[in-house]
Amino acid sequence: MIKIEITEGDIKALNHERYHHPHPRVQRKMEALWLKSQGEPHNKIAQLTGVSINVVTQYIKEYQAGGIEKSKELNFYRPESKLSGHKQTIEDYFRKHPPATIKESMSAIEKLTGLKRSEK
Repeated sequence: MIKIEITEGDIKALNHERYHHPHPRVQRKMEALWLKSQGEPHNKIAQLTGVSINVVTQYIKEYQAGGIEKSKELNFYRPESKLSGHKQTIEDYFRKHPPATIKESMSAIEKLTGLKRSEK
């Protein structure tokens, strides 16, 4: 178990942010850190917040590295399709020329973007 000192000011801020931060993932982090400040063990924090013990440990390490402000950062992986930059072109084309089959769609996308797509 990681030992950390959380100040009274931070405990008040965590208590506020766990209900009022606009993003639910940050609310969950704040809840986990608040529970840590109350002396709860990591396995109980994981159970109550619905994350793994490894994630609880990650939250605590983030807090140690930069306090509450670091813990408010959202750094989750968001893959982006190579087609994202062609979205409007593809939509405009398909509005004017609705494809009848998947293969027709694949062919049109390749001609418009140079990106080959598969059926899967």
